[in-house]
Amino acid sequence: MAKAIRFHKTGGPEVMQLEEVAVGDPAAGQARIRHTAIGVNFIDTYHRSGLYPMPLPSGLGSEGAGVVEAVGPGVTGLKAGDRVAYTGNPVGSYSEARLYAADRLVKIPQGISDQQAASMMLKGMTVQYLIHRTFPVKAGDTVLWHAAAGGVGLIACQWLKSMGVTVIGTAGSDDKTALAKKAGCAHVINYSTENFTQRVKEITGGKGVPVVYDSVGKSTWEGSLDCLQPRGMMVSFGNASGAVAPVNIGILAQKGSLFLTRPTLVNYTATRADLEETAKSLFDVVASGKVKIEVTGAYKLADAAQAHRDLEGRKTTGSIILTP
Repeated sequence: MAKAIRFHKTGGPEVMQLEEVAVGDPAAGQARIRHTAIGVNFIDTYHRSGLYPMPLPSGLGSEGAGVVEAVGPGVTGLKAGDRVAYTGNPVGSYSEARLYAADRLVKIPQGISDQQAASMMLKGMTVQYLIHRTFPVKAGDTVLWHAAAGGVGLIACQWLKSMGVTVIGTAGSDDKTALAKKAGCAHVINYSTENFTQRVKEITGGKGVPVVYDSVGKSTWEGSLDCLQPRGMMVSFGNASGAVAPVNIGILAQKGSLFLTRPTLVNYTATRADLEETAKSLFDVVASGKVKIEVTGAYKLADAAQAHRDLEGRKTTGSIILTP
């Protein structure tokens, strides 16, 4: 038996309950992991609230790190005692231990802690595919990154700066703008007090940017389109302020033959080869020191509801984790 966070109905953080669950032995192709650190991500609140519906009752959490306790028949390349990390479905990382598909686990290299791994797999691999494959940026580019002081944003700011990219970041408070600036943003806009669209035009001399990376959603949608150059790309990869309303695609033509994509990490790491390549790219840039992963908050597993309250209340920055 192991303790795990589960919810039987959608709603606020109060619907999460700490329960005893049976884990069992790994079946063919599986491994049993004893978690040492668990990642907390905004998508977890979407699952809990019902924005992203899922069968109930359900576990929660899609990212974790720990030690392999046992492997099932047919598993090669992994053994008991290996340090591993993962992100993806099925949810259930908010737990002391769980079973998981062995071919979706990656070994944590030396020099990277379990806490770092648990807090960067989803966020860091998201940055990797966004900047290297969704819209491959290059030295000399200028990009707009919303929520630059968030867990994904802080990784992105550092990584892009190391590539010679100029980052215009947005954040919702002076403290957060300072954090984004420290992480590598060349320009930071407090969208609570400034018109970010107007500021982007001023910073770029009226040209706009070739790409906007937006995990905020509803509140930044229209302004973001107006920040783009003709034939620019709008990359919408989250809904922190709520889902974007249904869109008349004609607006993309009116604003300059724009491109729009709604990518997910699942599709960019669907094959084992893609998963390994994406994870290696992330581990390499962190090991090089170009991107620093700092865990800015740790909560006990039993306090997962408070972690969600703080996350949704914009009281957190960077990466937060749960500890079993």
